[in-house]
Amino acid sequence: MSAEPEQGASPADVTEAEEVTDTEAKGAVSAPGPDGPKKTTRRFPLLTRDTARPEGGGRAAGGDAPAPARQWPLLSVLLMVGLGLLLTAFDVFRAGTILVGLALIGGAVLRWALPGVGMLAVRSRFTDMVTYGGLGAVIVLLALMAQPDGLQVPFLDGILHFTISS
Repeated sequence: MSAEPEQGASPADVTEAEEVTDTEAKGAVSAPGPDGPKKTTRRFPLLTRDTARPEGGGRAAGGDAPAPARQWPLLSVLLMVGLGLLLTAFDVFRAGTILVGLALIGGAVLRWALPGVGMLAVRSRFTDMVTYGGLGAVIVLLALMAQPDGLQVPFLDGILHFTISS
């Protein structure tokens, strides 16, 4: 008996017993289960029963540790960003924004160095490192260029004058 429905038959016509006895699955096949390979479809199910574990779902500390200890890489980056924003609010603009940029660069270093960084992992390791490091470097560079007595970067100064004069 085959699990394939006949021409014109709906998938509901195939009974559970017929699906289990079919060991030769044709078409899209998922990983073999305890009863052999199962036929699957590429369509999303109407009722979701499970989700794929994201890469960032891994913990930075053991499962028996409290939640803040498991997420220490993310919390350290967030605390540094918060301190930088607090400094910026208290009119220490340059030091505050440099601290925010360094926190992002630190996040990139943590993402590169540690195998499990908890929720600090959002995308692939490479994409996270480039995003955190690039944004952190741009924030630090712009903070250093802020007036008065800012860093002079000729090509950025030319871009700024071009955009203002246009």
